[in-house]
Amino acid sequence: MYCGTNIMPAVIHPTKCCVNHTFSTTVVPHIHPTHTTTVNHHLFEHKHYFPQTFSAVNEVSNQQFNCVGPMNPAPVPPVAPVPPVGPGFGPGPMMGPGFGPGPMMGPGPMMGPGPMMGPGPFRGR
Repeated sequence: MYCGTNIMPAVIHPTKCCVNHTFSTTVVPHIHPTHTTTVNHHLFEHKHYFPQTFSAVNEVSNQQFNCVGPMNPAPVPPVAPVPPVGPGFGPGPMMGPGFGPGPMMGPGPMMGPGPMMGPGPFRGR
């Protein structure tokens, strides 16, 4: 007799768990704005100049005596003052080389005649 192949019931083992990992990439943009301001600095230098002129006046007086006689002197008319002469006398700037008329030397509120400036007798004592 032919018995054939015997088949036993299946032996079932516990399930083996496998993990399959997949990876994907997602880009998240982060924007960090930057602003640059250029500040240009400019300095104005205000330079004030105060040119000053000086003049000198010499007053000269004369007395003349006519000695005609001890009792009757002849009358002598009064003599006018002698005008100043020569360089450095009279009105005008007395400044050295390099100080000529310029934009700051003309007449103005700070350059007009005043005490000890311009024509006129010097009365300081």
